[in-house]
Amino acid sequence: MLDILYDDGPCLVVNKPSGLLTQAPAGIDSLEIQVKQFFRAREGKPADANVYLGLPHRLDRPVSGAIVFARHVRAAQRLSKQFEDRTISKSYWAFVEGIVTPEEGTWRDFLHKRHGMAQAEVVAEDHPAAKHAVLHYRVLWQGPIGAWLEIELETGRTHQIRIQGASRGHAVVGDSQYGSVLPFGDPALDERDRPIALHARQLGFRHPMTNESVEVAAPLPSTWEALHLPRELVG
Repeated sequence: MLDILYDDGPCLVVNKPSGLLTQAPAGIDSLEIQVKQFFRAREGKPADANVYLGLPHRLDRPVSGAIVFARHVRAAQRLSKQFEDRTISKSYWAFVEGIVTPEEGTWRDFLHKRHGMAQAEVVAEDHPAAKHAVLHYRVLWQGPIGAWLEIELETGRTHQIRIQGASRGHAVVGDSQYGSVLPFGDPALDERDRPIALHARQLGFRHPMTNESVEVAAPLPSTWEALHLPRELVG
């Protein structure tokens, strides 16, 4: 069952569960497949009917949160342009290991996506494949096992939040790929299906057909309850 956060005209915003691919090769379940099934059912189309679905952006498999889909080409193009022009507002919540100081700041690095691998690394500025990566954070709360951060991305690089945090000793909790030593979610799950404590909390954009401002907030998944965040701050 899709957790629908916003549904208007050609725009659908869904709260993506962790452990599910945004897109996948044929034969593998994905959020894209589930959203197409949703539209087929709503529009009374057969199960094998072709359905156009635009994906202006993606979330990593272990990440949860708000993601927008477009039902027709024009809407997809206009939303994609907003992402390209960085007029989209996005914020993430991350729970990371260690005490983060200062409590507000900017992380700047040069990143490289390793060839043929879904993994990024910090490299020197003069690396031939280096891409500048910038994010802004503020600490919402510090606890005994780590810090709860609100993050805004200035750039959108592969695994950017995950590698920038990990390179500073602040791996996202549960993210064993980047060195987290703390468990998160159901330990019985296959490693590929396990969540990490990274959530696309807020998404803001202009409706591609009406130009009206849209602001969507995605509730946290239940896995975050184990972090014992202050209830008055979660909202």
